[in-house]
Amino acid sequence: MLWPAVFHMIAMPQLDDSALDQVSDYFRALSEPLRLRLLNALRDGPVNVGELTARLGCSQANVSKHLGVLAKAGLVTRTARGTSVFYGIADPNTYALCDLVCGQIAQRLLTQAERMGARATPTPDLP
Repeated sequence: MLWPAVFHMIAMPQLDDSALDQVSDYFRALSEPLRLRLLNALRDGPVNVGELTARLGCSQANVSKHLGVLAKAGLVTRTARGTSVFYGIADPNTYALCDLVCGQIAQRLLTQAERMGARATPTPDLP
C-alpha cells in the first residue's frame, strides 16, 4: 500500500489547522500516565480489560475509560473474542515515538544530574 509512506513524509509545517487539531488530539491522548502504562502493557500483544486491570492494579472502569480515549485517538484497536474484547496497539510506530521522547527525557535528567554533581563538588582552596 503506497499511501502510508506518503503520510510519513508530511512535516508539521505542511499541515493545516484541522490536521494540527488531530495531531494535538493524538498527543493529548498520550498525556496521561495511565494511558502510557496501558500502551506499555500492550507491547507484547493484545490483552483483555481484565488482564490489564490486574497488571496495572486499576479499576476496570478506569482502564476501560482510558482505553476508550486511546481507541478514539486511533492508538489502540479492539477485537472481540467470544465474550471478551482484546486491545492491541494500532501502530507500532507509537512505541518509536514514545521511546524517542523517553530517551530525550532520560538524557535531560542525566544532564541535570551531572550539572548538580558538578555544583556539589567542593572547589579546592586556593593559596
